[in-house]
Amino acid sequence: MTAHVAVIIPTLRRPKSLERAVRSALVQTGVSDRLREIIVVDNDPQASSRETAARLAEEAGLPIVWRHAPRPGVATARNAGLAATTAPLIAFLDDDEAASPGWLAALLTAQAATGADAVFGPIRGRVPDGTGWTRPYLERFFGREGPDRTQLIDAPYGCGNSLLVRATALPGAAPFNAAADQSGGEDDALFAALAASGGRFGWAADAWVDEFAPPHRATLRYALTRAFAYGQGPSQTAAAARDWWAVARWMMVGAAQAAVWGAAALGLTLIASPRRADALDRCARGIGKLFWMKGFEPHFYGTRELARLERQASS
Repeated sequence: MTAHVAVIIPTLRRPKSLERAVRSALVQTGVSDRLREIIVVDNDPQASSRETAARLAEEAGLPIVWRHAPRPGVATARNAGLAATTAPLIAFLDDDEAASPGWLAALLTAQAATGADAVFGPIRGRVPDGTGWTRPYLERFFGREGPDRTQLIDAPYGCGNSLLVRATALPGAAPFNAAADQSGGEDDALFAALAASGGRFGWAADAWVDEFAPPHRATLRYALTRAFAYGQGPSQTAAAARDWWAVARWMMVGAAQAAVWGAAALGLTLIASPRRADALDRCARGIGKLFWMKGFEPHFYGTRELARLERQASS
């Protein structure tokens, strides 16, 4: 069988994490004749992953293609990875993830069984020791759950741990909108357009990856900020399509969520229940649906993350 799958791993100054992700992709089972290449996209202006990628390429029995996307941004990095390959099937693995040995085979099997244009798999969230009472919530937050069997699903997930059919799910030379470089959510509009065109989404129940949250992200404050951003997604997608009725509908949904879960969070906080983190999460997502406009978007990627890394290096 002709190799026809490429794994794209965007990265930004995470050398140890990147090496873990690449090594996990190199030891995939059952896909030796199908995996064409692993593409590492360095989103650091200083090209800091070049030596790591070169060393791993020397050790590997599989092509590792390194590309430099010097303008920091998650959408720009994904587009650069796509430009580096002609593979008809694209698997995305984030640089803070590690794939289980059967990950890619499970994604491919699910795609063949369902005929889906985009297939997603489950994620185990991993957080550092010492996170205290928020640990169960944070592990769920950085994880991903779905059906217990492989099947078609109604709604998509994020790009991390996914397999996309290039011809239908990734139209054009740059399908990820670079306007989302700093805030993320570059896949929301992509998958909304795919759904609108009749595209199908699938779930690969055995395509497991672990996602390792670094200490600066494994906090309640960070997770709630991300939850707010996730909540903005439906309203922003509707606004981009100029579907103002849908925007109004999502804002009403958000107002109800904020009120109900805000009250629940208050009550759970009074009794010091660990479940208050989940209630705060849902409240934050509701507020995000209300405040979806430009100026309210939190930035997690691109230049903001690069600035954080430079401050960390100089301290």
